[in-house]
Amino acid sequence: MLLPMAPTDSLFLLGESPGHPMHVGGLALFTPPEGASAADVRALFEAALTDHRVAPLLRRRARRSLTSFGQWGWDTLPEQDVDLEHHVRRDALPTPGGMDQLMTLVSRLHATLLDRSRPLWEMHLIEGLTGGRYAVYTKIHHALADGTSAMRLLQQTLSEDPHRRHMPAPWQPIPQLTPVLSHHGRQPSAATGGPSTATGGLSTAAALTGTALRAGRSVAGEVTGLVPAAIGTLDRAAHGRGGVMSLTAPHTLLNVPIGGARHVAARTFPLERIRLLAKHAQATVNDIVLTLCSGTLRAYLSARGALPDQPLIAMVPVSLRPTDTPPDSGPGGNRVGMLMCNLATHLPDPTARLDTVRTCMHEGKAALRAMSPAQALAMSALGAAPLGAEMLIGRRGPWRPPFNLVISNLAGPRTPLFWNGARLDALYPVSIPTTGQALNITCISSDDQIVVTLTGCRRALPDLNPMLDSLDTELDLLGTAVGL
Repeated sequence: MLLPMAPTDSLFLLGESPGHPMHVGGLALFTPPEGASAADVRALFEAALTDHRVAPLLRRRARRSLTSFGQWGWDTLPEQDVDLEHHVRRDALPTPGGMDQLMTLVSRLHATLLDRSRPLWEMHLIEGLTGGRYAVYTKIHHALADGTSAMRLLQQTLSEDPHRRHMPAPWQPIPQLTPVLSHHGRQPSAATGGPSTATGGLSTAAALTGTALRAGRSVAGEVTGLVPAAIGTLDRAAHGRGGVMSLTAPHTLLNVPIGGARHVAARTFPLERIRLLAKHAQATVNDIVLTLCSGTLRAYLSARGALPDQPLIAMVPVSLRPTDTPPDSGPGGNRVGMLMCNLATHLPDPTARLDTVRTCMHEGKAALRAMSPAQALAMSALGAAPLGAEMLIGRRGPWRPPFNLVISNLAGPRTPLFWNGARLDALYPVSIPTTGQALNITCISSDDQIVVTLTGCRRALPDLNPMLDSLDTELDLLGTAVGL
């Protein structure tokens, strides 16, 4: 018997094609414990493969039939029917195995579709990195888990204790720590307080679009409040103020049809420096990250003679929970929406761009918090609807883009983590470009660093490395501009 699949999840299956893979990914880098090598880490994974235990979520296969009236559902396979030799694969980098070679491999792996006849995930164990490190790249279909859930699945197999051993592999069940799943197979998003994102950027947009399919039931008792909420949303969009909708996103070289090839590039920054900038500028860490991305996009487009006169608009998923609400609070404690952020790419002064970003995000969050949860959900779905339509038809429409790109910020581990003594050095989120959205920027913060990952369509954006260099430059420029 099939477990029903939520409409928000089935959208990612319906919108998938060879040119539009719909899986999210994550790349984890490990340093073996003292006295051990990458070969020892590999041996631990090999030993885990002889044990055929597989977490329930990773045994789910997407299927539809006449009995489900053509609707997608989940068929949970017995453990013995999951072919781990297919799902867990070995790769090695050519010597010398630096980050460039690793990202080239991840870009290629991220471009290929998952096999729908099997549970929708793969894990690649990667050797050959310089410095004796070991890498694990995981991809999981967005119908099965969003970016946050995928990251947590990995993190729950890790420990703060560097001396702990006999830990399960990432695909195995977690003893007494099995994640609590919602009715459609996802963990509840844990908002981190403040203006950080609560899920992967595209995931929020598409999920909200799917939610519009059942929004009528959610807001049936709030029609009276929905009308003024819609009027206010349209008014803010018409006047360029912060909110869930934008009517001013310009056409750019980012907003074009895309192919299936991917380019993944990433850079790591010290989190303390960004926190200091945020404190000095009376902004949030997310405001600083958005401003760095703004300057980077401005420089990239200017160098190609393609900077529009109008500012680029980013879709930013945000947590709407008050900062003093505990993570395990009851109803109303987890409020997630999306905001359209004016990136002020038309302004040359980085402090002016920061002022615009900060104001836009502040206005948008205030507008969402003034709504009921159902109203905020419905308005966010309205703002994301054009993207959902493009996903389903698989091509860019004749209208203006609803926004120019997605910029999201995931909450990573706040303390150092280990797997059987191997330290997790870095965690790189890898997201989804889609037609009309050739670039996705996803960040993840950990105990001492923030990782910025660019995932792009290789045909539309053949080289993302200039953007990484611009991020470094923009961080220095913004620091100088605010007096640090």
